[in-house]
Amino acid sequence: MPRPISERDKRICKAIEFAFQAHAGQCRKGTKRPYIIHLLGVAKTLIGHGCSEDLVVAGILHDTVEDTDVTVENIRQTFGEKVASLVQAASEPDKSDTWENRKRHTIEYLKTAPIAVLLIACADKLDNIREIREDYAKVGEAVWSRFNRPKEKQRWYYQSLADVFTSRIDGEPSASLFKEFKSEVEKVFG
Repeated sequence: MPRPISERDKRICKAIEFAFQAHAGQCRKGTKRPYIIHLLGVAKTLIGHGCSEDLVVAGILHDTVEDTDVTVENIRQTFGEKVASLVQAASEPDKSDTWENRKRHTIEYLKTAPIAVLLIACADKLDNIREIREDYAKVGEAVWSRFNRPKEKQRWYYQSLADVFTSRIDGEPSASLFKEFKSEVEKVFG
């Protein structure tokens, strides 16, 4: 007999369903993997590091404002102010800017962002770098062709993120999460 679902689990499931609908038809860059797989990876990481329900929900929804028609107001109405604020803080402000400017902005912003935002950003980037490592093992250097910028630029971005994250360690869960990210970056880029 199934056990009753907790209120926490109901809210997380609601966020997964919301994200699934918002990202319907989207796949991970250069793959046929449904985008929701990435969001579940982010959620798994945040849950595994003992993050709060609001952080997990915001992690699941972190790309909805950037990559779908969902607005911060939609998130606020459905999941509350705290989640909406976290999603907004974790979103790039101007997707029309160049890749280099957007990534420089992210790096600079994360140097002073609240630790909750860093946890979401790190879980997101950790899932990305793990996928790159796994795909690199399958297809080698061809993995870099799926990105808008070459390996050298990706190395700069991920190593810069690792530096920012490790400089901002503030006890747990950031210590283990940020160190895990740095380790993955070293596995991919040496």
